[in-house]
Amino acid sequence: MSNTPQNKAAARERLRAEREKQAKRDKTRRQLLIGGAIVAVLAAAGGIGVAVSKATDGGKNTKVSSEDWETAAKDRGFRQPANTTGDKGTVVVIGKQDAKNTLEVFEDMRCPVCSGFEQAVGDTIQKDIKDGKYKAQFEVGTFLDRNPMIKGSGSKNALSALGAALNVSPEAFLEYKKALYSAKNHPDERDDAFSDDGKLISVAQEVPALKGNAAFEKSVKDGTFDKWALEMSAAFDKQVGPNKPIQGTPGLKLNGKVLGDQRGQAPQDPKTFTSLVDGALVK
Repeated sequence: MSNTPQNKAAARERLRAEREKQAKRDKTRRQLLIGGAIVAVLAAAGGIGVAVSKATDGGKNTKVSSEDWETAAKDRGFRQPANTTGDKGTVVVIGKQDAKNTLEVFEDMRCPVCSGFEQAVGDTIQKDIKDGKYKAQFEVGTFLDRNPMIKGSGSKNALSALGAALNVSPEAFLEYKKALYSAKNHPDERDDAFSDDGKLISVAQEVPALKGNAAFEKSVKDGTFDKWALEMSAAFDKQVGPNKPIQGTPGLKLNGKVLGDQRGQAPQDPKTFTSLVDGALVK
């Protein structure tokens, strides 16, 4: 399909319509989905294994497609959130700038294991950042949107909303990420709930800096940071995947050294996490 103004406009219109109907789709899809065999699949173009229950709908994609989301995003002007640095704002570092150590955290917002990691270890990381133990660099990908078994645009849409939160403050970014990953708010990876702007704005009401924040909500609805989200995802893909030190999410590096198991995945236990970090810290 040629990249004409008419096609771009059509893509944007499809995206708006899909988002408005997302809540109804989710309800219908939950009624249609039944449990199947748990299979390990590789995320397309990401090569990362995730466990999913295969639906009997033959893998039909009833969500906002990744392709339509990207087409609409690329037609928007690029805007870099505040509190970012590096080429196209893809470096997100939070913490005391004079901290000797840097912890890199690799995540995907639809990733269920990342949700568990945030729930178990997230408070420890936030405390360590405040204490100056290290500064944290967050690198967020969207490989689950490309997974042929689940597809969708929730990873990208949530990452764009995180950009809107980061534009408010680093603290809002951390608290919003925590809220999105919470057991109450995080959907099954088969449920592309984060493709719905209304869902993202609803969760944001749990974060004081974002509650009723008209500028934040406008950025989410307008897709202000959609193009930035694509740049962040591209930077993530350069570091995570097959034959790379980090093959799955959540992943960790401390001062460039991979922490975790043989696939570079982070421990889910706070004590194990702290032990690994303490053993690799530069004193």
